[in-house]
Amino acid sequence: MAWLLLLCTVSGLLLTAVAAIPPPEEAARMARFVLHSCDWGALATLSAQEGLRGRPFANIFSLSDGPPGPRSGSGVPYLYLTDMEISVQDLEVNSNASLTVSLAQTPYCRKHGYDPQNPLCAHIIFVGSVVKVNDSEAGLAKKALFSRHPEMEGWPKDHNWFFAKFNITNIWVLDYFGGLKIVTPEEYYSVKP
Repeated sequence: MAWLLLLCTVSGLLLTAVAAIPPPEEAARMARFVLHSCDWGALATLSAQEGLRGRPFANIFSLSDGPPGPRSGSGVPYLYLTDMEISVQDLEVNSNASLTVSLAQTPYCRKHGYDPQNPLCAHIIFVGSVVKVNDSEAGLAKKALFSRHPEMEGWPKDHNWFFAKFNITNIWVLDYFGGLKIVTPEEYYSVKP
């Protein structure tokens, strides 16, 4: 009897985990889901650094679109930045960037045996620009970031940290076989993760 209860519990957990991932035909929802499930992403800029000027340069940044929990994300990737950071110096010259987030950083892909490059290990590529948030949005950005990255609150004040957001202009979703799916920002913001 105990094994039957255990089997039912495990089956229920697996069904819940699978049901949590949006189906491939819901690309906008998948994009929201992936961003909200991830705590960091690869931000690519055009380098302004001597010797690399004009070349692509990718760097890892912590991010958040809202506190953890189902359906609590805004869809806006918030960042906590300092002008001392090399990629931020690139953004001061050219604010255009791309941001890639992948379920490879979550247990989902490992659990299913998906390599990070496997399309079933969904990843999203955002293109747009990085801008400082205004005072009215700073509280939302702070809550989103510090709820997921509590260490940030204690980072050195003399580094002049500021809240920024990724303004999304283009979205590509790779979550299944057959190539990329294009999602408009309007479609993206109109769904919940």
